[in-house]
Amino acid sequence: MPVGTQGTVKALLPEALKELDAQIILANTYHLYLRPGHELVRELGGLHRFMNWDRPILTDSGGFQVFSLGDLRRISEEGVDFQSHLDGSRHRLTPESSIAVQEALDADIIMAFDECIPYPANRDYVADSTARSSRWARRCKEARRSEDGAGLFGIVQGGMFPDLRAGCARDLIEIGFDGYALGGLSVGEEAGLMYDMMECTLPLLPADRPRYVMGVGTPENLVEGIARGVDMFDCVMPTRNARNGVLFTSFGKISIKQARYARDPEPIDPDCGCYVCNHYSRAYLRHLYQSGEILASVLNTHHNLHYYIQLMEEMRSAIEQDAFLDYKQEFYRKRQ
Repeated sequence: MPVGTQGTVKALLPEALKELDAQIILANTYHLYLRPGHELVRELGGLHRFMNWDRPILTDSGGFQVFSLGDLRRISEEGVDFQSHLDGSRHRLTPESSIAVQEALDADIIMAFDECIPYPANRDYVADSTARSSRWARRCKEARRSEDGAGLFGIVQGGMFPDLRAGCARDLIEIGFDGYALGGLSVGEEAGLMYDMMECTLPLLPADRPRYVMGVGTPENLVEGIARGVDMFDCVMPTRNARNGVLFTSFGKISIKQARYARDPEPIDPDCGCYVCNHYSRAYLRHLYQSGEILASVLNTHHNLHYYIQLMEEMRSAIEQDAFLDYKQEFYRKRQ
């Protein structure tokens, strides 16, 4: 899912996202609550109309953004009191208000409010936080206006402790959600530990409901996650890296700002069929980036999102053909 934090995927028109066949995008509850405000969005017809996007939207609950505020927030059983990063004003998000904001935005999938646990963290802290997130999840389910509205996903926490993750998964399944996410990953832990947490948690979740790993990640993370049973991902990596001149290819990533591309007439990736690779050279893209041109972000973002969306399409096709393991081997062979 391309990330459209403030109601826009940076540097791309909605029509370009459709051309890339983005099926769903992610918007951010915390940021839209602060600016322009969820009531304003509701008044103007909901987020789909506000941003001219007629495909599905998922909103996160705001938990990760509040977590990232550090000393600017205080957690209690009721919810989280925090200072706005924009103007220092004081606010409170609770499970109930997070659901209300997301429903006002009129998202298609909304997320339960939780605490994203930092890494590393000691077991006592993780246990207390995870138990509270489970209690908050129940409050989110009870605060939901109608089960005929947006799909509501629960978020499995538990830090890097398999038994705490298993206990949280059991709690969420008992409450009952439309889908289940793994939160608190890609927060600084090494990739192997992240995969361990996937392996110990995903088999516990209902096979007939979507399984979503939040905030992940690299192309390798996607391949390894799907191998372990993940259905959905989101990450700012393809768009943020694009704006910083880092491009993803079938043979790994390249930094277009490097001097060796100054006279390179080749496309970013000769095996890529995207609009950018069909029309522009590495030399031109480097020139745009070095010149600080807005078009650099536009073209780089278009290519990176095409790469990610195409990667997911290829893996879906491989699964349908019962050839995913062969696909995975070929994926890594090209990177050698």
